[in-house]
Amino acid sequence: MMTKYLQVVTTTESNENAELIAQALLDQRLAACVQIQGPITSHYWWQGNKEKSQEWQCLIKTSRDLYPQVERGIKTLHPYMTPEIIALPIIEGSPDYLAWLKEEIRTGAQAKNS
Repeated sequence: MMTKYLQVVTTTESNENAELIAQALLDQRLAACVQIQGPITSHYWWQGNKEKSQEWQCLIKTSRDLYPQVERGIKTLHPYMTPEIIALPIIEGSPDYLAWLKEEIRTGAQAKNS
């Protein structure tokens, strides 16, 4: 069974860029909610070197159908050459929250098609 909803995760170099991504996705009605956490410390390999940096993480609630547009939206605004963009399925959730998520995405899709 394929899940209808996703939590998309990306990290970026500044709170300002995280805010920019969040506002763009919300304004385009590609997400019902974007939570920003940070600063966080990321440890990772990049171009053969072990790196450490301060980042901000965006947790984006959307639908599987909107994922391609969400990914494009993030890439358009993201300063990294290879940004983290991963989608995690929402396999369970409170019925009230999932109904709200569905309504916000449905409302957004209707507004976009009007």
